[in-house]
Amino acid sequence: MTTHPLSALRMLLSRHTRRREFITLLGSAVAWPLAAHAQQAPVPVIGFLDTRSPDAMGDRLRAFRQGLKEAGFVEDENVKIVYRWAEGNYDQLPALAADLVRRPVTVIASGGGIPPVAAAKAATTTIPIVFAIPQDPVGIGLVASLARPGGNLTGVNFFTTELAAKRLELLRGLVPGLARVAVLVNPANPNTEPTLKDVETAARSMGLQVPMILNASSRQDIDAAFAKLVREPPDGLFIAGDSFFISRRMQLTSLTLRHAIPAAFSQREYAEIGALMSYGAHISDAYRQVGLYAGRILKGAKPADLPVVQSSKFEFVINAHTARMFGLTVPQTLLVAADEVVE
Repeated sequence: MTTHPLSALRMLLSRHTRRREFITLLGSAVAWPLAAHAQQAPVPVIGFLDTRSPDAMGDRLRAFRQGLKEAGFVEDENVKIVYRWAEGNYDQLPALAADLVRRPVTVIASGGGIPPVAAAKAATTTIPIVFAIPQDPVGIGLVASLARPGGNLTGVNFFTTELAAKRLELLRGLVPGLARVAVLVNPANPNTEPTLKDVETAARSMGLQVPMILNASSRQDIDAAFAKLVREPPDGLFIAGDSFFISRRMQLTSLTLRHAIPAAFSQREYAEIGALMSYGAHISDAYRQVGLYAGRILKGAKPADLPVVQSSKFEFVINAHTARMFGLTVPQTLLVAADEVVE
């Protein structure tokens, strides 16, 4: 029987179509497990817990992300970061830490002093926590030792309270005849007591008086403290290192300038916007190390085996423009010693 040429062509096309559909189906069947596997691969999540607000954390966040990058992680590419900010409200920290644990996150990075790491520690004994704090973590019971932290915590210890004597010494070098130094602290900060002890001990050793200790934990408190300083002006002001104070750095700096009060701050952010001077640990480097440790933990390292890093970088910044406004001549020895002179 002879097949009509048109029928033969239709049969050929039909077989070709079925073959093409089979190949497509086979390719899809092979590709599906690979796509499904890719979808199932979890992206690790870091919880970032801090006492401040994001607008006060620009340099620190860049340093933290740099540390993560050094460990092989880039935000929104192969790692997610969930941020929780206390906005200066320390009593919100336990709830924020508990929220990160419930999500859950793979590791918690804690900044802004002892309160956030204490809240994270209370919220979990299993999720790794990487901290940056200004106090000895062994002395306050966070880790068993610096070399072998044990447990689920490790991080960076940068110095602020221990540098009180040096900060007073530099302020005395800038202010001739410095004799009476007032101190401003945040009573809500656990570092307040050791800070005051260090300042008072250093002041006695230098022959300086501490005529008043002022407390501030709100914007209104800061205004009230400076109103008292104006009524009873000291020769200088020591402002303690504190995350709330950092968030109010514009207010604090403006008040010292308005009332011409030479003040010694703990971090460079103040001097950069007009404060007379700052001396303290290189905080950005500490946050870079926190990011690096968080990345290493994501790769499988255990916090118990990562030694606590002790910050060894310090910064002395002088604002020469403010010094001239205050009628001060910066000695050449301090100009040479400064890491940066803001003109």
